[in-house]
Amino acid sequence: MWKTGLLLLFWGLLTSGELQQEETEPERRSLPPSGKLDFGYVPQGVYQTLAYYEPGVIGLLFHMVHAFLYVVQPNPFPEDLVIKVAKDKFGAIQSEYQKAIYYETGFVVCAVLGLLFMVLLPLVGLFFCLCRCCDNCGGEMHQRQRKNADCQRGLLTTLLFATSLVITAGVLCAYAANQNLSSQLKGMRRLVSSNLRDLQSFTNETPTQVDYLIAQYATAKNKVISDLDNVGPLLGGKIHEELGKEVCPAMDGALRMAGAMRETKDALENVSMSLEVLQEATGKLHFNLSLVRFSLNRTLNDPGCNDEDSDATTAQLCLSIRSSLAQLHVSANFTRLPDMNNQLESVNQLMKTDLSNIIQKGYSSFNDTPGMVSDQMRNVFEGARGMLDIIGTNISSFSKVFPVHSTMANFTNFISHTHSKIEDSYPEIDQIDFYRWICCIGLCCMVVLILAFNFLAILCGTIGYDKHASPTTRGCVSNTGGTLLMAGVGFSFLFSWILMGVVTATFLVGGNLEKLVCEPFHTKQLFKVLDTPHLVNPEWRNFIPGYMYNDSDLDLTVESLYSNCKENRGIYSAMRLDKVFNVTPFLNSSLYTKEVGKMFNDVKIDLRVIVLLESEGKQNLIGFSETGVNRINYAAYLEEVNKGVTQVDLLSYANELEAQTDLMPKGPLQTSLKGHANSLRQIHSQQVVPMEQAMKYVRARSMLNQSIRLLERTASDLPNKVADVLATIEAAQYLISQNATQVVNQETEKYKQNIVGYFRQYIEWVRTSLTMEVAACKPFSNIVDTVEIVACSFLVDSLNTFWFGLGCCALFLLPSIILSVKLAKFYRRMDTEDVYDDSSVSGTWHFTL
Repeated sequence: MWKTGLLLLFWGLLTSGELQQEETEPERRSLPPSGKLDFGYVPQGVYQTLAYYEPGVIGLLFHMVHAFLYVVQPNPFPEDLVIKVAKDKFGAIQSEYQKAIYYETGFVVCAVLGLLFMVLLPLVGLFFCLCRCCDNCGGEMHQRQRKNADCQRGLLTTLLFATSLVITAGVLCAYAANQNLSSQLKGMRRLVSSNLRDLQSFTNETPTQVDYLIAQYATAKNKVISDLDNVGPLLGGKIHEELGKEVCPAMDGALRMAGAMRETKDALENVSMSLEVLQEATGKLHFNLSLVRFSLNRTLNDPGCNDEDSDATTAQLCLSIRSSLAQLHVSANFTRLPDMNNQLESVNQLMKTDLSNIIQKGYSSFNDTPGMVSDQMRNVFEGARGMLDIIGTNISSFSKVFPVHSTMANFTNFISHTHSKIEDSYPEIDQIDFYRWICCIGLCCMVVLILAFNFLAILCGTIGYDKHASPTTRGCVSNTGGTLLMAGVGFSFLFSWILMGVVTATFLVGGNLEKLVCEPFHTKQLFKVLDTPHLVNPEWRNFIPGYMYNDSDLDLTVESLYSNCKENRGIYSAMRLDKVFNVTPFLNSSLYTKEVGKMFNDVKIDLRVIVLLESEGKQNLIGFSETGVNRINYAAYLEEVNKGVTQVDLLSYANELEAQTDLMPKGPLQTSLKGHANSLRQIHSQQVVPMEQAMKYVRARSMLNQSIRLLERTASDLPNKVADVLATIEAAQYLISQNATQVVNQETEKYKQNIVGYFRQYIEWVRTSLTMEVAACKPFSNIVDTVEIVACSFLVDSLNTFWFGLGCCALFLLPSIILSVKLAKFYRRMDTEDVYDDSSVSGTWHFTL
């Protein structure tokens, strides 16, 4: 019946998921990771049982007993012997009795000694009494006087007192063990109630956990719907990103070429304006210098310079001035430079077409890829919601196949019924424990009675001691002490064999339970014995799956079940229920893969409508390469720009001219030459200096220099640059129109696997939750631990401590008997005595009767 009930309990847990790993999906290892889903935390019940026992101070006694048992039985656990005996139904004891005796050697020796004690001590007591009745064995009321009598009396008293203290310690140990057992049995109720409450929490939380697992399918479903609704940014964005690796550089090149076209137009306009300003200024300067040069040349033709009558100095000076007239010319002659009107006109014609706008249209067309993908896949995903609802219905319907709630309700009733039966048995347990407690107290009282005689006798003997009194004149108190000692001896003979009998019986039972059950349980050797193949049934390799599932080859052992439950793992995995109830048809990720695959089979994404650069834009670029800017002589422009305004510094030339004139004789020639020098100074100040310093001319020269250099860079290999841009555009356009299928298929497959990944995450989460969290079987391992605590820590340890203390009492009764008999001679009043007279003269003995 318990097997059927347990299967029904585990049956209800199957709705929480699938534990088996599908071996038909080897491709999962190579799939890209999908977005991480958060399924929250499975509701967990709080288990109250703390299956741990700390004995406290009495634990020291337990350790002493364990050490004593190790001395008695140091042999390791006889695993092979126990297995063989269990397999042969205890028939192997006859053939393996030597091994059994060898293992039990310590217990056998102690048991034999105990039996000898039980048999011999009553006989010795009987013969001792008969001997005493015959005035032998210390029965004669006569004591010989010795010099060391006081010393003997004190020594015997001390030894008896020490022996009594040891016996007292033993009886206290036994009493403590007896009380500990009774108190712990009362504490056992708390453990039992706690375990039953944990089972109640187990049954209450399991349906909630199952419902939570099923409800979390909505998390995966909502995520799938969200991704389908955002297919444009997710799938289209990825396609756009992959194609953009080639498309964007091509479009950026075209855009840069359009910018170069605008810069070329601006540069040509700047050159034209700068040339106009500079040509005007240099033209005026050239005209004025020509007038001065003509005037000087005419003045130098004066007869004063050429007549034979003129002095040699003047002639030489005139000749020097005439030779320097060639320097009076402008240096940068911008009037010689050709204009760029034709090129500017060609560029202006091209600029009537807005190439940047055409390129931006291409950008917009390409950037609309996510929208195109979303529009083209809208019809494909119309049935996705219906498919998801069907899958959710299948998962939810599985919970209806197995009556989880009713099963848990039945198990709850079973727990309640069991609890009530246990509660009903407590009075009977208390009554049995009371009788046990009375018997143990009776045994302790036997020892306490003997101790009472011993301690009272020592007290009376000590108080009534008179060193001046002879053995025949001892006082009543001392005599009472001796009588009490003999009474204690009598009760020792009466009770000691009973005590030893109880000690021997409990020693054999408790000691073997500790060595054969409790100790192997702690070391898990007991689990190895239980998990021995073919132990319970010759046809079963493992008896738990063989008995419950009829599959003994299943890897389910007692140790693995206990360990998994100890780790608070789910009972579904701990009991390997996946081998009994296959939930793969309900939660099989291959089904989702198949359904999603069908949905994506109809996906056809066409990107041929994307046009990166219209023909008008292409013609515009070709026209730019044919404007002729690459045929301009930029070196000539740069050469003129880098020249100065005049070939010679007019101010210096004028000063030198005037200095030479001063060497001439005064007259019309000198006056005329000085006038020309002043004219040169005027030209320098009014024309040359402004051309060198005025912002208008400086800006014109600078703008001309920059524009020429910009045009030179732009025009460098311009046809080839334009051809490369057009070739890159054509390649990108060909990729989109003809070869985008590979990229589309690749990204679509990734997108599909992401969708499937959400279902796989859900299944994996269900599997993990089912293994680790759902129906955590910690209460079942707690029950085993509670049984171990009650059986070993409460019962066996207390029982062993009880016989250990009582055995100590029984053993030390032997020296107590001997010491009491000898000490009684020194306490009791004698009938006769020997008198020793130490006379140095006569040296005689006196005997007094």
